[in-house]
Amino acid sequence: MLKRSFDIAVSFILLVALSPFLLIIALVVKLSSPGPALFKPVRVGLNGQPFTMYKFRSMRVGGEKDWIKRFDPAKMGDFVFQTEDDPRITKTGRWLRRTSLDELPNLLNVLRGNMSLVGPRPEEPEVAAHYSPEMRRRLEVKPGITGLAQISGRGELPLKDVIAKDLEYVDRHSILIDLVILIKTPFTVGSRRGAL
Repeated sequence: MLKRSFDIAVSFILLVALSPFLLIIALVVKLSSPGPALFKPVRVGLNGQPFTMYKFRSMRVGGEKDWIKRFDPAKMGDFVFQTEDDPRITKTGRWLRRTSLDELPNLLNVLRGNMSLVGPRPEEPEVAAHYSPEMRRRLEVKPGITGLAQISGRGELPLKDVIAKDLEYVDRHSILIDLVILIKTPFTVGSRRGAL
């Protein structure tokens, strides 16, 4: 209850305070390439329940499923979603991803209750379908905007390392750990480490 109250208060305050900035980003995305400003993919959340996640669009329209061509369930532990030369990413989208500003609309998900400020990042349904029973423990907590994996390498981590960090969070999570992760997140984003 304390975590949920904290999520509601912080996400509401940030959405109100950042609303002019969010509108500017939405306009820049809309004008920089064809397509909507918001990207609304389906992701897997708490207990495997699907939900619609909100992000600023950073890819060309139709490019969101191209990664499936590279995904091999037999080798999914070594799979890395993001690559340095990803042709799907727009010029504006590359800047948004490097600064993690594309994730700001996730605050709407936090306010709605299908995400938290801190937790494992929401999973692609196509990947979650191949989770082992141990990996499925990752879904025992709400997905988050930031998490232990995000302050430990962001996009450069292979899936097995992301899941290992997420399972560590599942086993150890507390309000104190959440606060530590939230404090470290801006420094990680500022360092650009693992930002692709």
